[in-house]
Parts: sequence; C-alpha cells; structure tokens
Amino acid sequence: MDKNFQRKLQHLITEALAEDIGSGDHSTLSVIGKEEEGRAVLKVKQDGILAGMDVAQAIFEHQEPGCSFQAFKKDGEPMFVGEKAFEVAAHEHTILQCERLVLNCMQRMSGIATLSRQYTDKLSNYKTRLLDTRKTTPNFRLLEKEAVRIGGGINHRFGLYDMIMLKDNHIDYAGGIENAINKAYDYVKHHNLDIKIEVETRSIADVEKVLEIGVGKVFRVMLDNYTPAQITEALQLIDGKFETEASGGINLDTIESYAATGVDYVSVGGLIHQARSLDLSLKAVL
Repeated sequence: MDKNFQRKLQHLITEALAEDIGSGDHSTLSVIGKEEEGRAVLKVKQDGILAGMDVAQAIFEHQEPGCSFQAFKKDGEPMFVGEKAFEVAAHEHTILQCERLVLNCMQRMSGIATLSRQYTDKLSNYKTRLLDTRKTTPNFRLLEKEAVRIGGGINHRFGLYDMIMLKDNHIDYAGGIENAINKAYDYVKHHNLDIKIEVETRSIADVEKVLEIGVGKVFRVMLDNYTPAQITEALQLIDGKFETEASGGINLDTIESYAATGVDYVSVGGLIHQARSLDLSLKAVL
C-alpha cells in the first residue's frame, strides 16, 4: 500500500469502527473479560477471487497494534469453499469488534474482484484494457476500486479532482463540444494543473469535431453508447491521435465484440454496482 492509500484506509477504518461500536460493544463487554485472548480464522464459503487481505490486517492492527495476523492466501488468488484465508490472534474484544467490518469489506471486495476477473479473462486475447468508473458506494470507493485492481482491471479517475471528463451534461451546459474543450483546456493552462482532458462523444459528428479542434488538448475520446460497428468507424477516423474508450451498457456477453474493434479501453460501471458480495465467515478457534 502506498502512503496515500494507507492514510485514506486508516480514515475509513476509524469512521467505520466508530459507526459500528458507538458508545460500546455491549454484547462483548457483558460476557467477555477485557484481558481474554483468542484466535479466529477466516473461512471461505464461496468460490471466487480473494480480495481484502491487506485491509483485514490493517483493521485488526488498527484496533490492536500487537496482534498476530497469519495469512494463508494472497489478494488476487482464487479461493475455494472450505479454505482458510487467515488466522488472527488478539484480545477477544478486538476480534469481535473488528469481525463485521472485516467481513463486510472482504465480502464486498471479493465479489468485485471476482467479477472484474471474469471481465479481464474475456479480454485476454485483445489489447483492450478494462476500466472501472465512479459508479461506486459513497465513502467506500477506495476499497471498491482496489478490488477492481486486484481483479485485473485498471482504475479510471478516482474523483472529480484528478481528471477532466467532459460528459454529455458538461457539453450541453457549456454550449457544445467545441466550447467545452476550449474552456477546459484554457482552465487547465490558467490554473497550471497537471490533469488530462477526456471528452465524451455521442456520434461520429462529435468525433469529427474533436479531431478538428481537440488535437493537443484532449488525450482520450470516450465513445459512449456506440455499437461495435460505429466504434470501428470512429477508430478509423481517430487513427491513433487520441486514446479511445468504449462505454455504455457493455457487459460480459458483449465485451469481446467491443474489444475486437481495437479500442484501447472499455469502461464498465457494472464491475462495482452489479457485483455480488461473496460469502466468508470469521470463526473462533477454541
């Protein structure tokens, strides 16, 4: 984990534990002494791609820096029913306070990583790469996008701050695609920003307009809701002058037909918002 990721993860853990524990874990406080120590193991109950091991360790160590975390598997590895992913030794209060947060994170992340791997496997014979989107759960984007990466996808922008993406509404509000591109380019120069500009196109005419006024300003063209045939036509016009991204309703059944066009990237919002959490459990070792 890089330092920025670690900082954001610690913030997420702090807020999530505060939300869950509140004034106190009274279930645990009422029946277990504070000094009692124990062990617990994470059991796999559904096949898929494992994700969230580093996050789980960070959660336990956040609550108890001296705890012992023994990993039996790594993020990104296939997991199968009946396997054990890790064992943690800590105070029983720590284990019980962290249990639900660990499971919520790992189950969600493993579901996303599994779906992402299904998509990237479909792209294995093509140059096209898989991108995620900002269609994420508020305040959980950090780990959802990490799960996409673990599953083999590439993270698109993390937020509104790290790239200019001129979508349909920006273009309409700005008075057209030419105005939007020119204003965005001037804005980047005026504020001395080290960020790139991507522009969404909705037709071949839009592509032609970007080619006319966007060379040297735009780095990527999004081809939104195009058919594979229309993307092929657009790519012939673009001829490598911009990176290209296909977007809009692409799924496991259609992704290869888009990749076959030679488009650089395919973005799929469903990697995150359509992923199903996988079943894991944390059980006491007696």
